[in-house]
Amino acid sequence: MNIKVTKRDIAKEISSYLNRSITLEQIVDWAENMICEAEYEEKDFELIKEVLSRLGLADVKEFGLSWDDCYNYLSRLGYQVKVSIYSAQVDRVKVMHQI
Repeated sequence: MNIKVTKRDIAKEISSYLNRSITLEQIVDWAENMICEAEYEEKDFELIKEVLSRLGLADVKEFGLSWDDCYNYLSRLGYQVKVSIYSAQVDRVKVMHQI
């Protein structure tokens, strides 16, 4: 398999997790697969390796994956985190990922 994982790829996965599009198990599986099978963008090799390693351990009780963890990972990956909250009563809510 010849996959190259980038900071943007990781940010997308974290965003999907925070928006509950994927589960903790899914982000952990994705991170573990990327650790085993993917190549990393060379200029960000150490950062990508570190964040993927932490995401891969997120299902271990001692590590977990908190909102603060996600915020810090996204910031380190070069993304600004902004939360938008909408009324649950709105019929149509369009959530757009800015990544």
